[in-house]
Amino acid sequence: MKYVLGIDFGGGSSKATLLSGDGKIVADSSLEYPTLYPKTGWTEQNPDDWFNAACGNIKNVLNKSGINSDDISAISLDAATHTAVIMDENFNVLRPSIYWTDTRSTQEVEYLKKNYLDVIKSQVLHNPDTIWTLPELLWVKNNEPEIWKKVRKIVFAKDYVRHKLTGDYVTDFIEAEGSMLFDFKTMDWSKELCDILEIDTEMLPRLVKPTDIVGSITKEAAQITGLSEGTPVLCGTTDTVMEVFASGAVKEGQMTLKLATAGRICVVTDKPYPDTNIINYSHVIDGLYYPGTATKSCAASYRWYRDTFGGDYKELDRGASKIPVGSDGLVFHPYLNGELTPYANPKLCADFIGVRASHTKAHFTRAVLEGVAMSMLDCCVALDELGIPHDREAVIIGGGGKSPLWRQIVSDALGMTFIEKRYSDSSLGSAMLAGVAIGMFESPVAAVELCNETISKTVPNPQNTEKYDKLFKKYKAAQRAMEIIYNDEDFSVC
Repeated sequence: MKYVLGIDFGGGSSKATLLSGDGKIVADSSLEYPTLYPKTGWTEQNPDDWFNAACGNIKNVLNKSGINSDDISAISLDAATHTAVIMDENFNVLRPSIYWTDTRSTQEVEYLKKNYLDVIKSQVLHNPDTIWTLPELLWVKNNEPEIWKKVRKIVFAKDYVRHKLTGDYVTDFIEAEGSMLFDFKTMDWSKELCDILEIDTEMLPRLVKPTDIVGSITKEAAQITGLSEGTPVLCGTTDTVMEVFASGAVKEGQMTLKLATAGRICVVTDKPYPDTNIINYSHVIDGLYYPGTATKSCAASYRWYRDTFGGDYKELDRGASKIPVGSDGLVFHPYLNGELTPYANPKLCADFIGVRASHTKAHFTRAVLEGVAMSMLDCCVALDELGIPHDREAVIIGGGGKSPLWRQIVSDALGMTFIEKRYSDSSLGSAMLAGVAIGMFESPVAAVELCNETISKTVPNPQNTEKYDKLFKKYKAAQRAMEIIYNDEDFSVC
């Protein structure tokens, strides 16, 4: 039996999944790493934390499975996009990576909108926002000139880890689409956009397809990880497209809804949909895309709530399950790091509205879950307003989808049926992609048919959907009122 290994780097942890040629998961492992918040609105991660987590997960998977590392035929990596690693000429990391939820580059965004909006929209299909790599790097250039003048190499999260494993210096075109330095029309790095940073395109990695074999495990990496020297390594791609792929969304109209650190609704289409509220990326299947909406703090809101106020998820869920729909008038907006769809406003803040003396901790817990559900409904409305055709059911993915309570709340709020797969995380998608690349699986669709198993369906309760429609009106009214305050320069925390 031959095997393939997929490794993912998410918002707070790395996961490795070992997949066999018959489509079975043989072993997996997950290890957390810290996210740093050195100042209000700042979000950073240390690249070497990703590498160390990957090494630990690889060792764990090999130990759990008991297989010979020589039987691993290929490896593929994925990670959250936009996250640049800046290095000197010797590939030494110059500073922690700015994570895509960071909002420090608001002034750079305004500068780009004022001076370069036309060229950005013509080449990138997106509006400037703090999530993109270009404004993040522009902030470094403007605020850390001593560091910036040393920059000679720029890669992205998965590419940095893969470089440590193989020594290559490449990235894939889907990853590049998330940098705001890539021209969608020419499918190459944009000189005009790189000129904004006063960098040469040669500082950026060579562009390849996600399925291209770009290197092999070096002797040094083999000693550190336990992998066999010479094991082929794919370029890989971004975590979201790997989740979309792993969930089985490979045909037009199919949807995924993600309840993870960030929340996303993605629809498979035959074209991109340029719009302020939509993030466009190519699918790994030629000719398809997966435009989507996004909320920045999805499961991150629940994790923040748990870490700040105490308790474990099961205990919190039990309390929240006893509270009626609408949390007895308590409303939560999950804008811990600003918000994307449909506001594209980094100045928005999270809040609880309508607090009364009668509210208990369980009310606050349910309000957090319902607030994220309202944010996801905001995202779904944005898709519908653009006329993007999609099914009325979606595969639910991400850690938040493991909670039966939260899954039902979001299903009721959106009036949508959710399909739960046994496995649908990014690391499985990367393993499947590796299997496609080496011919272990005949095609992406064949890989989905072999590896994609449905285990449950969550059907919305129509009565609850009506109640959530009323709550959504209250949620939107409160958002409009609070946005005026958050946009006030005297209040701003950005």
